[in-house]
Amino acid sequence: MNQDLAGLGLAGSFPARYWHRLDDGRLQCDLCPRLCRLNDGQRGLCFVRAREGDRMVLTTYGRSSGFCIDPIEKKPLHHFLPGTPVLSFGTAGCNLTCKFCQNWDISKSRSIDRLADQALPEAIAAAAVQTGCRSVAFTYNDPVIFLEYAVDVAEACRDRGIKTVAVTAGYVEDEPRREFFRHMDAANVDLKAFTDDFYKRLCSASLDPVLETLKYLKHETDVWFEITNLIIPGENDSEAELRAMTEWVVKNLGPDVPMHFSAFHPDWKMLDKPATPAATLRRAWWIARENGVRHAYVGNVHDPQADSTRCHACGALLIGRDWYELTAWHVTADGRCSYCGTACAGVFDGAPGHWGRRRAPVNLCGA
Repeated sequence: MNQDLAGLGLAGSFPARYWHRLDDGRLQCDLCPRLCRLNDGQRGLCFVRAREGDRMVLTTYGRSSGFCIDPIEKKPLHHFLPGTPVLSFGTAGCNLTCKFCQNWDISKSRSIDRLADQALPEAIAAAAVQTGCRSVAFTYNDPVIFLEYAVDVAEACRDRGIKTVAVTAGYVEDEPRREFFRHMDAANVDLKAFTDDFYKRLCSASLDPVLETLKYLKHETDVWFEITNLIIPGENDSEAELRAMTEWVVKNLGPDVPMHFSAFHPDWKMLDKPATPAATLRRAWWIARENGVRHAYVGNVHDPQADSTRCHACGALLIGRDWYELTAWHVTADGRCSYCGTACAGVFDGAPGHWGRRRAPVNLCGA
């Protein structure tokens, strides 16, 4: 673990990785596809990576917008230690500019002062152990932009037997992608749409780097990952796009990668769109299943049938869910259907947890 915290004081700048000097004297950040080029004193679009003199720094190391214990299903992860509590936190900033951001008060923050909670990696790992959490999640804003902090936290957690979870848009360059996910046990990747036009218009980004992240996770890592697609009426909800996306997932990632279709609600800079109808989510759910996705789910609406897990071989109910409560469990200790013995893809560890839908704030200030 990087212990170079001299002068950090939990409120300063931490040496950043993945940058180089250009011939014109600017420093280029090589963390994400934006490749921000900075003069002294400037910050990247993410706001948290900045140039200080002749170096790049991360300005949010050891600082958080808050810590909270969530159900793992809230990330959402339905096939990773179901029913268990996860210690969740984020920082500030984001390397995308999504006009529909549902966590805009954190991810769009341009004030480091909002980061009230402070904790070094060892303190976070210790808090997870003390509160009975099986994992720590980097969430609320994208952890890719605080890679150095996330990696150090992940190493501290691994030393204590705690898993780590990344909730990310997957917008990252190849080399940092490899370092970042080498330290993660699970991830939920936000596949926002399946057209480059959507990414350019609404996120100031592009689709291909996200698809590369998904293929990398599947074919070059042991990270358990699931996909979330936030469906926005009139933007990414056409049958053609949903079919193309789910077909790509099955062809390139296989049928066992779970897909979550979540409801949009008007927020941030997209207040002119209506909330996603439940029928639209059900249609996406059906399309995914028709195209071979074995584990499709509906989120942000009350739909126990479409949020439960069934055996893809015999159709039996394996895991019943009502919001974040587990209502049925028919999975063996080694992750198989209790009825026919077919393996259910995921990370299971004996009996499920019983955390339920609780959400408990945790104060780590001064840790």
